[in-house]
Parts: sequence; structure tokens; C-alpha cells
Amino acid sequence: MAAFASPSTSSSPPVSVIRADADRELAAFCADHRALLLEIGEELAPAADALEAMLAGGKRLRPTFCYWGWRGAGGAAGDGRIVRAAASLEFLQACALIHDDVIDNSDTRRGLPATHKRLSGLHAAQGWSGDSEGFGRGAAILIGDLCLAWSDEMYQASGFGQETLALGRRPFDAMRTEVMAGQYLDTLEQVRGTGTREAALRVMRYKSAKYTVERPLHLGAALAGRLPELEGVYTAYGLPLGVAFQLRDDVLGVFGDPSTTGKPAGDDLREGKRTLVAAETLARAGAADGARFTSLLGAPDLSAESVEWMCGLIESSGALAACEGLIERYAGEALAALESPELDDAAREPLRAMVAAATRRTH
Repeated sequence: MAAFASPSTSSSPPVSVIRADADRELAAFCADHRALLLEIGEELAPAADALEAMLAGGKRLRPTFCYWGWRGAGGAAGDGRIVRAAASLEFLQACALIHDDVIDNSDTRRGLPATHKRLSGLHAAQGWSGDSEGFGRGAAILIGDLCLAWSDEMYQASGFGQETLALGRRPFDAMRTEVMAGQYLDTLEQVRGTGTREAALRVMRYKSAKYTVERPLHLGAALAGRLPELEGVYTAYGLPLGVAFQLRDDVLGVFGDPSTTGKPAGDDLREGKRTLVAAETLARAGAADGARFTSLLGAPDLSAESVEWMCGLIESSGALAACEGLIERYAGEALAALESPELDDAAREPLRAMVAAATRRTH
């Protein structure tokens, strides 16, 4: 396993302190397991390629929060075990994204073809029998399942003793249950179409906030042996920050620059996502505008002109300003939680910096 390089200065950005080391651990794990897959059959090479392509991108937020959760609990800076345990969360993230793209039938992810589109393209290029789209979806589901299995395997092989790993099991297992439950609630909202703020917030809490920030922090604290003292602190910080982060992502899903987000402008509107942005718009728009907005939301042939009209309504109704206000409010709540005396000073400033990084207007 690669050694963890301790940060040379305390001013290093919070993500950069762990990112390179986490990437090396993931690369080493993938290299070992690619060899295992190819022993089973050379035909698995495209599946391994697709898995590694998904794993290569991303901001490494979950490993970062796990690491600083560890440091905030007094964990040592140079301990490679926490890097490996934290990096295992990237396989869980890859699983969630691959399956999410299948559910939403997304064409792209991070500016590249989504995994199921990549595999359907392979089917078509090879001229195989049957339906290319069906093959792509099925293959992507299996690759996502493999990522879920490898997340557990990498966590167990992180180097911590069994007693310590058992302490981390409660947040690690809860995290996996909650993100799947949140994904189901999200899927349900798309078909049920309640469009309420409460429903959108519940999805955000379980699909994003707990999964992205709160539980990784809890895992870091548990592995350091201090979850009982810091669980409440990390919840008070993690839940509002996680909601703010997802809300920023939802705003960018409508108004973001495609060159930055990796998705077409207005993509969330085309996919019909029942986000808080949409809920705030429907709560504030007049009856006629609300009805038109609802009829257009999720239309697969949504025109550029319709996207422009919907974006205009989000702004003119006050929904965009309301969402920006909520992001600011939730970020403030997260910052206030960092004043706790239970938190080790080594993590206080990095976690403050993560608030700015997770909620900035472009990312």
C-alpha cells in the first residue's frame, strides 16, 4: 500500500491534504482487482475501464470529510490507515452515481458518457445481438454493484484492527442504508410529483447531506475512538452543510456553466428532478405559470426556449433568491457548530474552508 505523505503546511487546502494519497490508494486497489477480473475473463476489460473512468473523477469530498472528522477527533496526520478507509467511500460514491445515471437515464457524467451509455456504445460498436440500451443498463447496474462490494472490501483492508473497524461500522453501514433510502425517495418523488419543499428537503438530507458530509465525519471520529463526544457536533455541522452543498449543486444543475458542471445547461429540468429549486418555484409561481412549469419539467424534448422560460420563472418568482438565502443560512449554521470545544483545533480551519468550498457559486 502507498504511504501517506503528511501535509507540509497547515495552509494546504483541505481536499489537497488527502486527495493525492487517496488517489494512489484507489489506483493500487484497482490495479490489483483489475488483474483479478482479467483472470476471470479478458472480456471484463471494458467493464474495468468503465469503473476506473468513473472513479477517476470527482472532488473526493467524502474522503476529505472522513479524514478531517478523524483529525477533529485527535487522529494523527500521518496515519495511512485513515486514508485507505476514507478512500473506500469513493467506491460507494461511484456505485451511487452509476446507478443514479441509470435511474435518471442521464447521457453524461462529468462531461463524459454515463457508464450505461458507454457500455451500450460498446454493444452497438461490436454488433452484438439484442438491445444495446438494455445491455448498457444491465452492465452498469452490475458495475455499480461491484463498486459497492469493493467499498466494503477496501474498508476492511484499511489496516485498522477489527475492534476499531467495528466502531466504524455503525456510521459506515448507516451511510449505505441512508443513501439507498434517499435514492428511493428521490425516485418516488419523480413519479409522485408532490413537489413540496418538505419532500425535497427530506431527499436532500438522506441522499446528500448525511451521505456526503455527516456520516463521513462520523466515520472518521469513530475510527479515532471519539464518536460519542463528537457525533452531535458533526451532525450540527454536517447536515446543514450537506443540504447547502446539494442546493448549490441543484442551482448549478439549472444555471451552471456546462464547461464546469460537465452537463448541459438546464439538464435537471430536462430530467424532471424534483429539487428544492423546483419546489420553491412552484410554491411561489402563479397558477398558470406553475401549471406550465410542471408540464415542462422532465419533458425529454424540452427545447432551449422552454428551458430559458423556466429559468426566467425560477428567477422572477423569487425562488432562486430564496435558494441562495437558504444556502447562506445553512452555511452559517455549519460554521457555528465548529465553535464546539470538543473539536480538535487541527480540523477547525480546514472544516471552515470546506464550507466555502462546498457552497461556492461555481464548482
